[in-house]
Amino acid sequence: MSDAHDTAPPGGGQDTPPPGSTPPAHAPARPLFTDLTPGGLRNYLDTLRGESVGGVLLIVGAVVALVWANSPWRDNYAAVRDLRVGPAAWHLDLSIGAWAADGLLAIFFFVVGLELKREIVTGELRRVSTAIVPVAAAVGGMAAPALIYLAVNLTSPDGVARGWAVPTATDIAFAVAVLSLVGRRLPATLRAFLLTLAVVDDLLAIVIIAVVYTDTLALAWLGAAAAAVAVFAVLVRRGITHWWLLLPLGVLAWGFMHASGIHATIAGVALGLVVPALPLRGRRRRWRPEDLRDGVSMAEFFEYRWRPVSAGFAVPVFALFAAGVAVDSGSLAGALRDPVAQGVVLGLVLGKPIGITAATWLISRSRHVNLAPGVGWADVVGIGVLAGIGFTVSLLVGELAFGAGSVPDDHVKVAILVASLFAALAGAGILLRRGRHHESRRLDAAEQAP
Repeated sequence: MSDAHDTAPPGGGQDTPPPGSTPPAHAPARPLFTDLTPGGLRNYLDTLRGESVGGVLLIVGAVVALVWANSPWRDNYAAVRDLRVGPAAWHLDLSIGAWAADGLLAIFFFVVGLELKREIVTGELRRVSTAIVPVAAAVGGMAAPALIYLAVNLTSPDGVARGWAVPTATDIAFAVAVLSLVGRRLPATLRAFLLTLAVVDDLLAIVIIAVVYTDTLALAWLGAAAAAVAVFAVLVRRGITHWWLLLPLGVLAWGFMHASGIHATIAGVALGLVVPALPLRGRRRRWRPEDLRDGVSMAEFFEYRWRPVSAGFAVPVFALFAAGVAVDSGSLAGALRDPVAQGVVLGLVLGKPIGITAATWLISRSRHVNLAPGVGWADVVGIGVLAGIGFTVSLLVGELAFGAGSVPDDHVKVAILVASLFAALAGAGILLRRGRHHESRRLDAAEQAP
């Protein structure tokens, strides 16, 4: 995941003392949410710019799917979604819906891999001091929903434990779209906290998908996928960005991963993680100078190129074919009675804010630090509520757990839609109120300034 090219330059982070200074023997820990590292701020701004519009398109895709699936043309929707295309000889005669989930989402996970690499090398995950809060919050924000889901389903005669991972994911695009509307007045550290938390959340969800929802494993095909990723890594570390070399390698890695039995989207993550996140010094860069400014890493270059494809096409199309479920009195009543749907709703709506807030509080107590001046626990609760928007990855995990088109999967879709809508509205309300509070404090401070 890193090599000599990815070794961070000395003195580049906020935890490094200035040259010539002597740090105190027992320097007090900084309050939580004080400020961002320079790399973390850059990653945050890049993500915010790319995902805001993508979140809107994601919502549009989901709305179109719901309208289409509940219209007089619902049979056409099902026919298009279930239409099988692809070479049967290579076991790739998949439905359109499966191509969207297995194929297009590989692009989404490639961008997630790039985000992870940048955060680990130059961002908030670079040092323990800045990584511990979002990592702990992500773990808490996944553990609490899973435990709530299991508590509901293991105590019910009709419960199904296999879906425990459905309410653990946070949809970064959907959450950023809401955050961009209501969170402009919040401190940048709080907004970046949600994004970093969601990136770690995606990493943990990837591990769950690879480990829990892999029934069979063909080691030969897995080795072939690893070889394709290794060749890709060698090329990008030499500064080569020719699409006619890299794209076929990516497709091969995806195909080999699909044949191995591990969900094919994992190939996208692996490809993203091998891209260098620091500028390649002393090597000839093969992209055109007008593409990006000097000093941009390969990870930034690829994210610049592929984020619009992911946020503007891959994820909305996946939502179009994944979110289409009949929503009527019968389906809603069935979902309400189903412990699977109950566990998903309670996990997202209650588990996410409880887990994130509790984990953050435990970190603050264990490190004997408070929140930064002006930041209150209501802010953390609001972020936790908004993190209950579980859409893209939750829908994918639901299909893996129960099978696309099954009755439990349809109930899971209804539960995800209801819980995500509630989390979006409730989180937006809390953060909008907190934003006004922060703006009022800033105005008061400005009036008192000499």
